[in-house]
Amino acid sequence: MGKAGYEYLLAYKITVPIYDYTVEFCKRYFYKLSSKRTQDQMVQAARSGMQNLLEGNQQASLEGYIKLLGVNSASLEELLRDYLSYARQNKILLWEKARVIGEVRELREVWEILKSNSTLSNAPNFPDLPKDENQTLNLMVTLVNQAIYLQKKLRVSLEKKFIAEGGFREKLFKRRMDYRNGSKFL
Repeated sequence: MGKAGYEYLLAYKITVPIYDYTVEFCKRYFYKLSSKRTQDQMVQAARSGMQNLLEGNQQASLEGYIKLLGVNSASLEELLRDYLSYARQNKILLWEKARVIGEVRELREVWEILKSNSTLSNAPNFPDLPKDENQTLNLMVTLVNQAIYLQKKLRVSLEKKFIAEGGFREKLFKRRMDYRNGSKFL
């Protein structure tokens, strides 16, 4: 059985380590999170940031895909805000992207895996979260920001496609009209 189209997208692939790392982050730092509810919401936002993209990709309509991609991006924005709140509440300095790239080897390793595999295996060998809390938090903020950026680019691309090609209902209506006008096209 072949892979689904979404599995080839960097916008999807990057959400896999985000989800896995968020689960690990919440297990590791649960005592510093404001509540069990915050922990649950972070994990759910990370999961939603991954799942809605694949659900959207399976939609019959491009409009449905775009809508679910918006939900997906909103979940990632929510997750980003939780990580930023964690930094603020625990007085952790957020680094510039260049510093994260230079100092957090796990970020480079994650991207090597994402780029060197057209799709991810069921058990991608992502590196463990850094032991250092500052590095871990900055890794997560950077990954989530990158996912948000990639999903915005995907959304713009899908919107352009929708404008150029029309939507599911338009295409179905055209086929119906062709049929009514004597075309044997079905």
